[in-house]
Amino acid sequence: MVNYRYLGNSGLKINEITYGNWLTHGSQVENETAIACVRAALDVGITTFDTADVYANTKAEEVLGEALKGQRRESLTILTKVYWPTGPKGPNDCGLSRKHIIESIDGSLKRLGTDYVDLYQAHRYDTETPLEETMLAFADIVRSGKALYIGVSEWTAEQIRAGHALARELHVPLISNQPQYSMLWRVIEAEVVPTSQELGLSQIVFSPVAQGVLSGKYRPGAPLPDGSRATDEKGGATFIKRWLEDDILAAVQGLRPIAEELGLTMAQLAVAWVLQNPNVAAALIGASRPEQVAENAKASGVRIPAELMARIDTTLGGRPQRDPAMTAKGAPRTRPC
Repeated sequence: MVNYRYLGNSGLKINEITYGNWLTHGSQVENETAIACVRAALDVGITTFDTADVYANTKAEEVLGEALKGQRRESLTILTKVYWPTGPKGPNDCGLSRKHIIESIDGSLKRLGTDYVDLYQAHRYDTETPLEETMLAFADIVRSGKALYIGVSEWTAEQIRAGHALARELHVPLISNQPQYSMLWRVIEAEVVPTSQELGLSQIVFSPVAQGVLSGKYRPGAPLPDGSRATDEKGGATFIKRWLEDDILAAVQGLRPIAEELGLTMAQLAVAWVLQNPNVAAALIGASRPEQVAENAKASGVRIPAELMARIDTTLGGRPQRDPAMTAKGAPRTRPC
């Protein structure tokens, strides 16, 4: 069964392997399969589920709500997010204005079929809205009981520090950041992680398997596997293409002996690797088939010896991206609506 960890300096525990439905529910997989994946997650002890209003333009929240119908709400931890455009994508249908946040939480709750979410996250930093306005809106949502805790996603260390200061003034619990993190994408290690540790936030990391590249199924010089994310024109291919260089794929194949030494698949090794970071509370996994959930869940509780962590670094060499400026570089400069 999947273990739990505390989220930030709070009393809330979440699964260290959390089920996320980005790029899958309402998009890449049929609803029946998506519901089967959620049930497979519940079967292995995953009770923490992460989604966002933007995923499949709100359909992912609807599918997750349907999949969790009938479950004891108090036994679940449900996470969602706000920022990206939804609906008709009008001028106020995105961002972190008070209007968009207040309207978005009500829409998310309706789609998820719940009266509250456990964690409500700012999906990116909004450069066009005063941070004070954003944080006050989040505080009002917490005080109304519609969210229990708040978090952010892909904020820089400086933005996290500013948001935390306001949250503290408003007496609301800002306890997490949700960044990309994997063996190949380590940009949070230099600044975001130390700042978060200082302030009492944890990381809930996405793409721990680097869009599937760290599973080892993509080989240098070989055709892309049929039905893989790299061949998905609904969005998957866009996100994975940066990793599909032969030099990177060859280095990833060098991780196979390390995985075998630990009795793990390469995907399990990738998930276990991010969980070695003490500031990581959870690794998000998605799935297009129920059996993938059960396989990835086996990474829970794995401890990778220091000598093998060092071998991973040696094997990958200078290929991982480590520049902390990449967090800001990848963020929207203006509202995307």
